[in-house]
Amino acid sequence: MPDALPQTPSLRLDGRRAVVTGAGRGIGLAAAAALAAAGAEVTLVARSADEIAAAAEAIRVEGGQTEWATLDVSDLAAVRTFFAARSAFHVLVNNAGTNRPKPMWEVTQDDYDAVLDLNLKSAFFVAQLCARRMIEQGVTGSLIHMGSQMGHVGGVNRSLYCASKWALEGMSKSFAIDLAPHGIRSNTIAPTFIETPLTKPFFEDAAFKDSVLAKIKLGRIGQVADLMAPVLLLAGDGSALMTGTSLVVDGGWTAD
Repeated sequence: MPDALPQTPSLRLDGRRAVVTGAGRGIGLAAAAALAAAGAEVTLVARSADEIAAAAEAIRVEGGQTEWATLDVSDLAAVRTFFAARSAFHVLVNNAGTNRPKPMWEVTQDDYDAVLDLNLKSAFFVAQLCARRMIEQGVTGSLIHMGSQMGHVGGVNRSLYCASKWALEGMSKSFAIDLAPHGIRSNTIAPTFIETPLTKPFFEDAAFKDSVLAKIKLGRIGQVADLMAPVLLLAGDGSALMTGTSLVVDGGWTAD
C-alpha cells in the first residue's frame, strides 16, 4: 500500500482577495458570487453604482465578504487610481466587455473602437495594472480573462467580437510567459452563448435560438452557473500548473 494518498487541492479561497470587472450582473456577478462562496474577499467593479451596490449586498446576504467600486475600465487613469489605492489582489476576473454584431461590410470605425477598446485595450491595461501591483507586493495568483468560443472559431456577424476575443487568447498566452517568474498565472475561459440579462432578448427570436442550439452539441443555451466552477478552478490551487491556456465551456460548439 502507498505511504499516503495524494490529496486533492482545495477549491477554497480563504484569505485571498479577488476583483471582478463588469460584476453588476450576468457572468461577472456569477463569478463574484462563486469566489465569495469559496471564501475570497471580493471587490465588485462596474460603471453603475446602483447595480454594483445591489450585487454586492446580495452576496453579503449570503455570507460573502464583498466591497464594491464604480469604475469605468475604459478610463485608464481611473483604473490606475483604483489599483494604486488598494493592496494587491490574488485573483482578477477580467470580465467587462461588449459586442456590436453586424456584417463586416457594415462595421464602422466607431463600432471598431467601441468593441476593441473595451474587449482588448481595457482588458490589457486592467490586467497590467493588477499584475504590477501583485509584483510590487510579492503576491502570487491568477488572472482570468473572460473570452469566448468566438476566440477559437469565426462567427456570422461577429468580425469585431472574434477579432477581440482571438486577440485576448494571444494576449493571455504572452502574459502567462511574462508573469510565470512572478508566480502569476494567466488563463481564459471561453464560453458559448450564455443566457444573461443582456443576451436573453436575442433568444426570443426563435430562428436565432434554433441556429445557436444547432451548434451546441449538448443541446442547451449556457447558464451563468456553468461558468462558476471554471472560475473557481482557475482562481485557486486546483489549477496551480495551468497557465497560458483556455477553458472552453461551449457545449461542444468548437468540437467539429
